[in-house]
Amino acid sequence: MKRQWLLTFLSLLLLWTLVTQINHYLAVWHSHIFLGALYLTFAALRLPVRGGMLVTVLGGLLCDANTPVPFGTHMLLFVVAHAFINKAHHRIPSDHPTTQLVVAFIANLGLYVALSVVVILGNPVVGQLWPRLLFDLALSQVCLLLVGPWFLALQARILELDRYAMRSRF
Repeated sequence: MKRQWLLTFLSLLLLWTLVTQINHYLAVWHSHIFLGALYLTFAALRLPVRGGMLVTVLGGLLCDANTPVPFGTHMLLFVVAHAFINKAHHRIPSDHPTTQLVVAFIANLGLYVALSVVVILGNPVVGQLWPRLLFDLALSQVCLLLVGPWFLALQARILELDRYAMRSRF
């Protein structure tokens, strides 16, 4: 079971690659998507606390690698969101896909707003682009609703296959 965090992180690497490619193609229209909540929702809801936090930290650092914010910003925001989700984890049915998607949707909204505030504080000119920020938020939330179920199911299936592989070895 110690491999859970590694397998989950490898799925985040796949997500990061896909989102980076999508944003590359959206750059022509001066737009981008942000799916930050998908980097932490599964880990916060389904993994043990230590392994889940490790995955969240690594996912945040991965997102920090190619963004124009101070290094560690995504990581810090992801860790805070992870802590909030983990605190509410026992009050919600975390195994249900719809619940996971709703949690990811709300977390993505909060993370996008927090990240936008950080960017605006660093460069006040960005604050004048609020219509574009709202459009990118709406685009991100729609993409999250479309991609989220697939990605959360992929992460669950990877761990299920790993458990099956470990059982069949012995």
